[in-house]
Amino acid sequence: MERRNVWADRGFIHVLGPTPALTPGGKEDWDGGVLESSGVFKDGNTYYWYYHAWSADEKLWPSGYRVGVATAPTPLGPWRKYEKNPILDHGPRGSWDDSWVACAVVLKEGAYDIKGGTEKYYMFYSASGSGSETVDIGLAVADNPLGPWRKYEKNPIVEDFGYLGGVVKVGGKFYMYTEHPIGVTDQGPFCVAVADRPEGPWKKYEGNPILKPGDWGSWDDGGFSEAGVTYRDGFFHVFYGGTKTTKLESVGYAYSFDGYNFIKYPGNPVIDRAKIPDCSALAEVHHLIEPPYIYVFHTLRYISRGGEDLAVQVLVPTGIPFKISFPILSLGGMEAGEVSELKNCLPVSLEHASTLALTTKCTYSRDAKAGVRVHVRSSPDGLDYDTVDLHSFDIDYKPGKTVQKTVGLKTEAKFIKVIVENLDNENAIPRVNITATVGG
Repeated sequence: MERRNVWADRGFIHVLGPTPALTPGGKEDWDGGVLESSGVFKDGNTYYWYYHAWSADEKLWPSGYRVGVATAPTPLGPWRKYEKNPILDHGPRGSWDDSWVACAVVLKEGAYDIKGGTEKYYMFYSASGSGSETVDIGLAVADNPLGPWRKYEKNPIVEDFGYLGGVVKVGGKFYMYTEHPIGVTDQGPFCVAVADRPEGPWKKYEGNPILKPGDWGSWDDGGFSEAGVTYRDGFFHVFYGGTKTTKLESVGYAYSFDGYNFIKYPGNPVIDRAKIPDCSALAEVHHLIEPPYIYVFHTLRYISRGGEDLAVQVLVPTGIPFKISFPILSLGGMEAGEVSELKNCLPVSLEHASTLALTTKCTYSRDAKAGVRVHVRSSPDGLDYDTVDLHSFDIDYKPGKTVQKTVGLKTEAKFIKVIVENLDNENAIPRVNITATVGG
């Protein structure tokens, strides 16, 4: 019987998630330069989002990428950076990975222990050394997704294999997917290697590359950045950042029966960068599948400015009802009479939504004399917002208490953001959080 890929038959709709979900640290922080997405991993009730970043502090040597992690209770956040980041650093001077480490992918696998210990978490990563012309793949182990991570003494496990996108175990074999060779614009085709054990030996597939850029003039004719691969329901799935000319990346989908021969979805791209305000590229794409949703984690590049953040999008198979909630505004405190800035709120897209609800949660001081007012502003493009309210509503106050209120609104706008006004001219408000829920 012919196997059918339900996703390829249905197609997808795109729902804007928290954009951005993570941003660089301060100027002197290890991740104060740019962030780029690495692998996403769920263990127990916690989600782990690995990323690589570099510091804007020129005093550091080397200043190349290091690996950090953020955690969240849901795929849509809120995401919190681990206080002991970075969790994987460069090697000592003269080592194979003394320049940078990046592109981390983590698997939980208890069948193999490198030194006979209790480690069950394996981190695969790309790295390079000073003066090296190749990007190699290394391995580290830990007994917790947060680490501490111990590098394998026989690293690198695969030489000259580019940027790592994903490692999956299927039928007792491990499949490693990379972007290789790396082109002059940092994009390239996809390749695969296989092994029976995490530490190898790894054998590169003789038929590489397994996924090539589209024909000239197509949306992905410029190549791909590295992307995660998963195995589910008898298929290998990849959602990838495909570029048109120079780094203008949207997201495409491809699948394979055997892990080698991939078929591009004819309706690509499944996430068009033009649908995301101020977005020039969705790069370094990884994903989690939690039916009916596919959560897409990626590096977010901007049209109007430099720098890179991390963001999350949601794909829903066409025809499947959805209801998606994520935090859009979190204020650690508001002074008396203060009004928040529109730029502090994440955009909410209502393109595919038939319902919208905003949930406001306020913690008041014991001396509170008034509540807060929520102002809803609309935009036709997610960039230029109205200066007058589309809606507004007040949140009741109870001195010394936490009050939560959910308000349903019409979905006549294309994008919305909110502003919060502290109506109390005498007392500060310790905390205000707003969550948006869109349904369709």
